[in-house]
Amino acid sequence: MQKTFLIAGGSSGIGLALVNQLVENGNEVIVFSRNRNSLAENIEHHAIDFSADELQLPIIEKPIDGFVYLPGSIQLKPFRAFSKKDFLEDFNLNVLGATECLKKYFTNLSQTKNASVVLMSSVAVNVGMPFHTLVSSSKGALEGLTKTLAAEFSPNIRVNAIAPSLTETPLAEKFLNTEEKRKASIERHPMKQIGSADDVASLISFILSPQSKFMTGQIIQVDGGMSSIRKF
Repeated sequence: MQKTFLIAGGSSGIGLALVNQLVENGNEVIVFSRNRNSLAENIEHHAIDFSADELQLPIIEKPIDGFVYLPGSIQLKPFRAFSKKDFLEDFNLNVLGATECLKKYFTNLSQTKNASVVLMSSVAVNVGMPFHTLVSSSKGALEGLTKTLAAEFSPNIRVNAIAPSLTETPLAEKFLNTEEKRKASIERHPMKQIGSADDVASLISFILSPQSKFMTGQIIQVDGGMSSIRKF
């Protein structure tokens, strides 16, 4: 049975991989992002800049079976280098963008049985890392939001979050653009590899599916063991 999914940030990286997986499985997908990039022409796309102060979200008339919020940033600087404006902009992009979408489309999600919401956290929330102040702060708030909304929206809408480590995507390119950087990232992972966009997208696809209907309020680590394993 065809389902309808709304993907915010679905035109590159993990989002694009997810859109392709969902479409290949016969679903309808609506994508919000700044640009279409390499999205197929038959996919409904709305140009939205999630870093804007005010989001102009379109009206969607049909029920929505699942919503995924992927917009985010990776700003790594010493704590003393950040301004209040930096914190507010990062929180706006990572957290408020998600809440505005959920407010706008809550009714659409409520019109389907066992709707699923997936938010994007980071391994940096669970593992203290130097220079990750903005990432860990905003994504930590998103994890709190995930659990609160899972309680508030149950039993009709499930809410979960994915917490990946650095993944092979355009967003992470500047951290993997030399052999030295790539090798260092590989060594930080017990699995001795860097996760791919398809790795994360496959997990999101599962959480959106009826196969995960008993799962809500969870923060799922997909980080090559970084958050839970130490090899001595």
